[in-house]
Amino acid sequence: MLDTLFTLPIDNPVLIFFIVLAIILLAPIVLNRFRIPHIIGLIIAGIIIGPHGLHLLARDSSFEIFGQVGILYLMFLAGIEMDIFSLIRNRKPGIIFGLLTFGIPMILGTVASHYLLHLDWLISMLLSSMFASHTLISYPIVSRYGINRYAPVTVAVAGTIFAILGSLIVFAIVTGSLSGDTSTTYWVAFVIKVIAYALFIIFVYPHLIRWFFKTYSDNVMQFIFVLALVFLSSFIAEFIGLLSIIGAFFAGIILNRYIPSVSPLMNRLEFVGNALFIPYFLIGVGMMIDLGIIVEHPELLLVAVIMCFIAVSTKWIAAWMIQRIFHYTATDRRLIFGITSAKAAVSLAAVIVGRQLGVFDDAILNGTIIMILVTCTVSSILTERASSKIVVQLQDQEPSPAESAVNEDRILIPVANPATVERLVNMALLMKKPKRNTPIYALYVNDDSKTSNQYASQRILQQASKAASAADAQLVPISRYDLNIASGILNTVKEHNISEIVLGLHHKANIVDSFFGSKIENMLRGTHKMIWITKCSTPPDTTSRIIVSVPPMAEYETGFATWIDRLANISQQIGCRIIFYAYEATIPHIEGVLMRRNDKIRHEYSKVESWDDMLLLSNVVSEDDLFVVVSARRASVSFNTDYDKLPAFLTQYFADNNLIVLYPEQFGTATPNTATFHDPLAQSAETSSHGLLGMRDGLDIFARWKKKITDRFRRQ
Repeated sequence: MLDTLFTLPIDNPVLIFFIVLAIILLAPIVLNRFRIPHIIGLIIAGIIIGPHGLHLLARDSSFEIFGQVGILYLMFLAGIEMDIFSLIRNRKPGIIFGLLTFGIPMILGTVASHYLLHLDWLISMLLSSMFASHTLISYPIVSRYGINRYAPVTVAVAGTIFAILGSLIVFAIVTGSLSGDTSTTYWVAFVIKVIAYALFIIFVYPHLIRWFFKTYSDNVMQFIFVLALVFLSSFIAEFIGLLSIIGAFFAGIILNRYIPSVSPLMNRLEFVGNALFIPYFLIGVGMMIDLGIIVEHPELLLVAVIMCFIAVSTKWIAAWMIQRIFHYTATDRRLIFGITSAKAAVSLAAVIVGRQLGVFDDAILNGTIIMILVTCTVSSILTERASSKIVVQLQDQEPSPAESAVNEDRILIPVANPATVERLVNMALLMKKPKRNTPIYALYVNDDSKTSNQYASQRILQQASKAASAADAQLVPISRYDLNIASGILNTVKEHNISEIVLGLHHKANIVDSFFGSKIENMLRGTHKMIWITKCSTPPDTTSRIIVSVPPMAEYETGFATWIDRLANISQQIGCRIIFYAYEATIPHIEGVLMRRNDKIRHEYSKVESWDDMLLLSNVVSEDDLFVVVSARRASVSFNTDYDKLPAFLTQYFADNNLIVLYPEQFGTATPNTATFHDPLAQSAETSSHGLLGMRDGLDIFARWKKKITDRFRRQ
């Protein structure tokens, strides 16, 4: 048993997996002391333990499978984490850089391969397809620093699309010519298959994921479903003659807008990929590298040096040219060059096919492996250093006082219904700035109207904490006893300096109950903080558009900039466009707030002139839209008496839609002591215009005292 266990290479699956996990664990710990990216450590570890090193492990089927899954996962994460709107906005530099980062290595590489390596022109083009392509090996570094939506990063990823597609086309043409399959029928069939594949992914995948997310809310099932779509796309791409990594990247682009960057599903996708699949792939790459052959055959070193020089220098020239054209900084140039300089997947595919066709010898094969090691090392080091500098630069750009007030998000979520807790937490996370460390607060209030249930409060607050931790977000649970729920919420707002409150829409208890309920109405009178009243019948991730109804003179409210910023965060996280239906005088102010944001979003405007125009929105809002109504408290600047019709309007036309009614923050003194009877002789602007609110509140309190007395006599 012991002899079998310690025979090299090790074939015990438990010990193999332990060694791989130990490498994944120790590589960052050891190399961080020397400020070396741990990606290099994983590749070096693969060299040491692989067949060309100590031969502890063989590059068996497990490394083949996990390595293939790792590169697909890497390309999928690059697509799903990309800012699509930023890609569209930077399409001009992205296209130009794509042409540069493909064309320069292709042209210079072909000429150099012909004259320096003495290869035939056709074979030189096949070799240059390796120089022109690149793999996003260092993308996890960019993602770890949180700058994956930074404009130069988007340009670099856009260049990756062009480089891989261009290399694939050259690869297909050359291999087809070498194998004798260059007929017109072949190319027409290939183009038709690619178009059919693209149409299938673009039009079928969104409907599938919307249906699944609406039908099944279990996070594990959603995770498995997304991965199934990714690998199905990869398989179909490979089946029609494309590379499987193209399919994974394409699936990531399509699924991008349905998986917010701050969500439990995204956290799981990133965790599994970065913790297991991608490191497995990098170790597998290292196991392919044979440094000993250079010692045995020093003449091969010249071929490797030439290949490395061509691969690195041509990508640097492309990065330098895009910097000069669009006036990027030197750090941006180093970042773009670092992201686009690594070789792996396409290079391996090209050299393997070249070997099978008999056009590449051992010198090219080993030169390719050494080129992969050198370019991955250069890419990792430069990306790490450039990313750290850019993060410092972005942190030094301190916002103005007005922007600081907007960005202060201390969100309170009163929770009571277990069925709505998770969606309330997710909605609050969508409102926040991505990667912001400010916690959200979950509150459960036990009041005099019901028997205190400590276990119920703990269970619901634990559910809220679990939902937040699944998205890698902080949540502070608060359980308190107060005279009533409204009073408990208002006191918590003061104690924790809450900036806004996110509530679930009240469910009418009886026919005479109001649309919002007495608790929400009491809070509207008791605080001038911003209040979000939400109803999400379907997951917010599946939202197609955000339709916002803006009242006249909304720009004069204190919380005007804040609610626009929050809605912009939701739009950015979901990846959908936002349409403001606003009065002509308000639109320039909305545009001004959006222009001051660092992150631009897709937005449109539609002018309205009266409440009757708002009624027409019932024909505009579809079932996949999020309808947001910006309301106002009475006696405020933007209050309109037409909004008295709002409850009936929402009940009649938007009963099945995802809905938000928000009340912006306002200056003023809140109505004190919401727990007491209202003075029937008091005629404030609020109570006089609100009709029978005070009487109804008094009757509610009387009914609770009557219930207590009745229960006491029953017990006696």
